[in-house]
Amino acid sequence: MSIILVVIIRSFIAFFSLLILVRLMGKQQMSELTFFDYIVGITIGSIASTLSVQVNQNTLATLAGMAVWTILPIFLAYLCLHNVWARKVVEGEATIVIANGKILEKNLQKVRLSIDDVISQLRSEGVFNITDVEFALFETDGKLSIQKKSTKRPLTPGDLSLSTQYEGLPANLIEDGVVLQDALQSLNLTKAWLYNHLKNADIPDVKQVSLAQLDTQGNLYVDLKGDKSFFTISTNNQN
Repeated sequence: MSIILVVIIRSFIAFFSLLILVRLMGKQQMSELTFFDYIVGITIGSIASTLSVQVNQNTLATLAGMAVWTILPIFLAYLCLHNVWARKVVEGEATIVIANGKILEKNLQKVRLSIDDVISQLRSEGVFNITDVEFALFETDGKLSIQKKSTKRPLTPGDLSLSTQYEGLPANLIEDGVVLQDALQSLNLTKAWLYNHLKNADIPDVKQVSLAQLDTQGNLYVDLKGDKSFFTISTNNQN
């Protein structure tokens, strides 16, 4: 068999094996990955690439290695869910690097973080003066969580004892010219109701709509395809 054909076949095996194993490991955003998760991902990917191009390697043995590197993180993740000690060992815990506007140099040394790194992350969160910070914690995913002093936080309606309306999540009713029937049914709405509001806004064809989104206040946002304008239609006083 041609070496190129062998590589192609092994690459297919590696690709779909990696897909299955990653799905088994579960979803996690890149920004939430710990250093351990990052290393495990690189290792599994490295084993998959070995399976793909190292034709002298035994396929089953390489797949077994990938399986072990997948099963162990799953087992540790399950253990961390039910054991605080294991969670601290595997994932670590947040470290306070600023307290009451004071930089804790010893804690910075523990996590091997420089003052410049702290200042840079503070700036990315819109904090340019360290004295504005009540606490700053270096999380296990490498991000800095910041609590500003109470006098430096933005004013909220709760601070003024003002009541606000519930916002909730908007529902997408149309995407790329296709009506999402399940979304309509979950809101006890019909296509006729939707078409009627589109018609009142001089939109005769649903295929012209890039996105139609209904918020909890009864406002229907309609964005048309191409360079055409968008509409916000109030549905509260219409049938």
